[in-house]
Amino acid sequence: MAWSANQYSLFEDERTRAVRDLLAAVPPCSVHHATDLGCGPGNSTEVLLQRYPDAQVLALDSDPDMIAKAKERPRLGVPRVRCEIGDIANWTAHKPQELILANASLQWVPSHGTLYPHLIEQLSQGGSLAVQTPDNLDEPAHRQLREIASRGPWADKFADFALPPRHNAGFYYDLLSPLCARVDVWRTTYHHPLAGGAEAVVEWFKGSALRPYLARLDEAEQKDFLQLYLQAMQKDYPPATDGKVLLAFPRLFVVATR
Repeated sequence: MAWSANQYSLFEDERTRAVRDLLAAVPPCSVHHATDLGCGPGNSTEVLLQRYPDAQVLALDSDPDMIAKAKERPRLGVPRVRCEIGDIANWTAHKPQELILANASLQWVPSHGTLYPHLIEQLSQGGSLAVQTPDNLDEPAHRQLREIASRGPWADKFADFALPPRHNAGFYYDLLSPLCARVDVWRTTYHHPLAGGAEAVVEWFKGSALRPYLARLDEAEQKDFLQLYLQAMQKDYPPATDGKVLLAFPRLFVVATR
């Protein structure tokens, strides 16, 4: 599944807010080596660099377009930052990390029951794993995706389609608390005001949730799918009094300190 860094970055300010909230909850410590897993176009890496100005940082993403976009950021073009293409599922640190950041990336990776403990093993003593994942599968934007995929003329193309499973706060607490000195888990719902009405909601999810659905369709089917999705978003996300749409977006946060 290919990504578009430009599409993802259309709502960069809104997407980056969760990174700042996540890193603000990491316990104070000296960070000399850090990794940003699923760095995307580099917005999360920029926040990490600002918070930890002495850290050597690896920015890792599986998509070449995302890495190319990250390398264009002036703040990432410094010797202490390496931007590399790589697979989160197979990543192992070359040396213990004081911080591993994963902002809106691990939801695409399966087997969290083994992935998260593996990431904890890459930390130095006192280091933290800081993760934010969307927790919005029950929101209208996702429910309508599943409904349109299942009832359209393309339904057979989604017969074997399934996203990696997502888990609740209790799952991560039970998984990580035996391995860590401290586990902090919380859930926040952001309400993003988007100019442009329901069309803006569609543009938002073109950069994320829509991508695996559209990847299974030909060009004509994509056009029809998007038209049905827009009609659904117009019903489920009516405009506020100022004409903007409030996009409710729940996110799950985990900060696990070894």
